[in-house]
Amino acid sequence: MRITVVGMGKIGLPLAVQYARKGNQVVGTDINPHTIDLINSGIEPFPGEDHLQEYLTEEVSAGRLTASLDTVDAVRQSDVTVIVVPLHVDSDAIPNFSAMDAATRAVAAGLKPGTLVSYETTLPVRTTRDRLVPLLEAGSGLVAGIDFSVIFSPERVLTGRVFADLRKYPKLVGGIDTESEKRGINFYSEVLEFDIREDLPRPNGVWGLGSTEAAELAKLVETTYRDVNIALANQFATFAEIAGVNFGAVAEACNSQPYSHIHSPGIAVGGHCIPVYPQLYLWNDPNATVVRAARDANSAMPEIVVSRVEQKIGSLRGLKIAVLGAAYRGGVKETAFSGVFATISALESRGALVFVHDPLYSDSELRDLGFNPFHRGDNAAAVIIQADHAEYSEWTHLDVPGASLVMDGRGISQSDSWGANVFYLAVGAPDNANHI
Repeated sequence: MRITVVGMGKIGLPLAVQYARKGNQVVGTDINPHTIDLINSGIEPFPGEDHLQEYLTEEVSAGRLTASLDTVDAVRQSDVTVIVVPLHVDSDAIPNFSAMDAATRAVAAGLKPGTLVSYETTLPVRTTRDRLVPLLEAGSGLVAGIDFSVIFSPERVLTGRVFADLRKYPKLVGGIDTESEKRGINFYSEVLEFDIREDLPRPNGVWGLGSTEAAELAKLVETTYRDVNIALANQFATFAEIAGVNFGAVAEACNSQPYSHIHSPGIAVGGHCIPVYPQLYLWNDPNATVVRAARDANSAMPEIVVSRVEQKIGSLRGLKIAVLGAAYRGGVKETAFSGVFATISALESRGALVFVHDPLYSDSELRDLGFNPFHRGDNAAAVIIQADHAEYSEWTHLDVPGASLVMDGRGISQSDSWGANVFYLAVGAPDNANHI
């Protein structure tokens, strides 16, 4: 097949590589000339994606994968177009469709009869049918469901392990009509391979859901569930701290039977997915009080954590505080909706002098993000672990001389690591307690 993938980001590029590895001729398009140049040179534009550099080099060298700024021309020459461009929400939780609309118009301008168009970006329910299909029709002069096919098939992968997740999880497909869905199922069955999973109610593979709306809702539900579950864990953990109970042990006990799936509490919920997709759900369903309360509860966690630090050591005014981790989660060089921003804001509102460390970022990159760099071995009055980078599990009082308190926001460290003279706190753990 000839396939165009629109959007060469952290999901789109691995998808393009995956399709090429199955023997297809793939063109990846993007609006960033530097990204295009790197891909055509066989160089990954971003680090941290397992196997990406290896596979990218192979497919570019073999001529199966190229990159282009010209989406219209690429689509004109393709049998299938997959769209994976960003959809963000603003400060009022209103979706910003500008990138998606622009990409759709570019696709429409090159659309020819017989093409299959697949949207993988997470969308509010009915966006594919009510917003994007009309744009495709208006820009192409063709009729969806007659001249071309349209499906929604949400990405279900995590940055850093895309290729493994493509094999692990069923690929969900919903079409605007029966024929579109059938074509979508056939397409993904050809370009993906799946691990055998005995735990699923039916064989792992491509699962048809019957409509674009069902597939859109499935993605919103599975991600919103995580946000709500984390919020519940955070509230349990906050109470456990007051009650002098180790919540890690409680959650482990609860999850020992099959009806409880308590997630891990933490200082923040970040990334492109979990903080955003509940907002997209709320855009469809503004009366979802549980979803809204969970989002508010998780957004409040950095303030709650900083308040706990202040309660233990007193005024933070003028104190040097080291925040460990700019990334939204360990091992990923990405700050989208990272808890670092709210954590710094809460600290600075109390007059603290905040410095940030992250093993994935250089000093200049941290400064570009507006942070003062912190170096291992520097002095600080207190430490807040914001991201669960693996190396932070090895830090001790020798790495931050002068620190009198460590607030472990991710449960990655232990009080014993910091010694008897450092006051250790963790989300969901009583003061100076080890935790699970």
